[in-house]
Amino acid sequence: MAVYNRYQYETSPRKLEPTFVPPERKKRTNTRNSDKPKEQQKAKLKTKKNIKLKLVLYLFIGFAILFTISYRNSRINEEFSEVKSMQEELAQLEKENEQLNINIQNDLNLSQIEKSAKELLGMQKLTSKQTVNVNLSKKDYVEASSEEVIIEENNNWLTSIMNTIKNIF
Repeated sequence: MAVYNRYQYETSPRKLEPTFVPPERKKRTNTRNSDKPKEQQKAKLKTKKNIKLKLVLYLFIGFAILFTISYRNSRINEEFSEVKSMQEELAQLEKENEQLNINIQNDLNLSQIEKSAKELLGMQKLTSKQTVNVNLSKKDYVEASSEEVIIEENNNWLTSIMNTIKNIF
């Protein structure tokens, strides 16, 4: 038997199988001369149109739902990234605040205050000649009140009636 793309020694050519198979033809029915009345044909066309219209409407609703879901997800992602950036900013501010508190605590120690007073303001410590001692008597000048303070509460009319009944009995 001969191999493709080589010389063929036989005198008869090889037979090729057909690659194209014609489709079978369906018999046509004449719709003009059919037994169905025109009203039934119109109703059938109307139902087909309604089905197509419903299909288009369902597809539109489906796309609208998918669009709202994707929009909602994008808004969630935006809000999440905004919250994350605010949290990072908060962490940075807290770190800065803590550093400032440490600096304030370092500046509040007595030796630091004394050093800044000497260097910046030119202050010096007092000598024994500059100090004056003041003697205060230990008598208490506060007097106790001899009057009794009565606080009247603003009561509603029901409470005042109940109080008068209690006072009678």
